[in-house]
Parts: sequence; structure tokens; C-alpha cells
Amino acid sequence: MNRLPLHLATGNAHKAREMQALADASGLQVSVVAAAAMPAVAEDTGTFAGNARKKAYALLPLLLPDAWVLADDSGLGVDALGGAPGVESAYFAGPAGDGAANLHKLTEAMRNVPPERRGAHFICVLALVTPAHGELLFEGRCDGALAMAPAGGNGFGYDPLFVPTGCTQTYAELGDAEKCQLSHRARAWGRLAEWLRPRLPA
Repeated sequence: MNRLPLHLATGNAHKAREMQALADASGLQVSVVAAAAMPAVAEDTGTFAGNARKKAYALLPLLLPDAWVLADDSGLGVDALGGAPGVESAYFAGPAGDGAANLHKLTEAMRNVPPERRGAHFICVLALVTPAHGELLFEGRCDGALAMAPAGGNGFGYDPLFVPTGCTQTYAELGDAEKCQLSHRARAWGRLAEWLRPRLPA
């Protein structure tokens, strides 16, 4: 069976691998193709959906006319911080910050917050743009809490600090199989998979 290429609007290799793992776990015959050259995109719409759409349409002109483009925007909302960093999750430590700097800033901001006030949630919005079906959006959410200190070497971004509800380990301590079942991205992908499955080419 031919695999449908999904062109992922990101240069983040971790995200591309996670998306392919989700595709494989769902049994879909798709290949997640990371963007060879991703244009700079100002994530300034104020919403996850708007940012995901903007990324997808930025990549679209660089591909063949029949290409299917997938983009995501995701972030962490912390109850004690009024929902921050939210859509600014990638830039929490400033425009020149990176994942490690963002994680450090959040860890320090939450250092003296007690366990009962460390509620948090991850949200992911996937934007799929296809020639025949136009634009579709799929959202997933995972509730949980922040650990007192980062733990685990799997994953990226805020993963070492986030413990999903019902778990005792952080995202970064969970194996890929577990994460593919409960993460915000997995839940968004599950909704995408339901739509995509009957439309895959034979």
C-alpha cells in the first residue's frame, strides 16, 4: 500500500519523530515528512489554531500543488500563572530562548508553589490543508500537574515537568507507547486519524 506523505510544517526533528510514531501507532499508512526548509513564521495570532494555520500556509507554496500539509501549535497552560505560558510557550524565556531556557524559567517561577496549586494542561491544535478538502483543525488536550522538579530524558520542551492526570511520571519519563496514548498531541492526532482513515489512497 502506498503511504501518503504528510508534509510537516516544522524544522523540529523531535516533533517530526513524535508525529511519525503517532501515525504508526494508529496504523495509518502515512509518512510524516519534515520540512527541508521552513520559512520563518511569526506566531502572533494569539491562538493555537491561528498559529497552526499560519505555519501550514507558510509551507504550502514551497511544495507541489497536490501536497498535503500538516502543522501544529501546542503549548502549556499553568493554573497558578493564569494560563501562561499558553500560546507563548515557545518564547516563555524570550525570543532568543530555547526549550532548556523555557523549562528553567518555568521551574523557577513555580519553585515555591505547593503541589495542590500546580495544576496544568497541554493543548495541541493540528491544522491539515489538502487540495481537495481545504483546511481542517483537530484539537487535543491533556490535563495534569507540574512536578516539583524536572525529571526524565525523553521528549522535549516542558515534558520533564508535566505529569499527566493518572500518572506518577512526567511526559519525559514515559515511554513512547504510553505517550502515544495520552498526550495532547496524541489526542489531536486521534481525531485527525478518524477523519483521515477513510480518505487514504488505496
